[in-house]
Amino acid sequence: MLFGKKFWATCAAAFCLTVTAQAAEYPSADEVAVKVANEQGTLFPIGKPNVAYEKYFTGKTYHTSLAKDSMGVSNVTFIDGAHTFWHKHHGTCQILVTEAGAGYVQIWGQEPVKLIPGVAFTVPEGVKHWHGAAPGHMMQHLSIMQASPEVSTEWLEPVDDKFFESLR
Repeated sequence: MLFGKKFWATCAAAFCLTVTAQAAEYPSADEVAVKVANEQGTLFPIGKPNVAYEKYFTGKTYHTSLAKDSMGVSNVTFIDGAHTFWHKHHGTCQILVTEAGAGYVQIWGQEPVKLIPGVAFTVPEGVKHWHGAAPGHMMQHLSIMQASPEVSTEWLEPVDDKFFESLR
């Protein structure tokens, strides 16, 4: 390991301080920093509570945009088993690069794929899928997608709770 765990924990805690707007039900930046540090988290900023999209997620997530040019790059932090609903991206594929923690991605009709740090997964354009933290864990990933007016996301039904809990 290039740097020790203490270094990464300190960096994660420092970046967590960039979280400025928090809804009361979201964990504090300090609590998120501890979760991230415990999972050897990312050096990217955690960002702000993902309030705008919480109706399409179970649990709490944080989001920060790292690039908005022709490619959108976002760091997404999923807390305590938070995950997306089923959804499809139209006009682009989605590349997920796991940075910290443990999670899953699943394409409709296929078995879930475990996401751990270093795992990259490409979801083809127009394919129904979900992704997020494993039950009882946190996870961070980069989401990389083309950014243009022709790109959209179609949000669908929640992932079955009983199935999700079976992924422990």
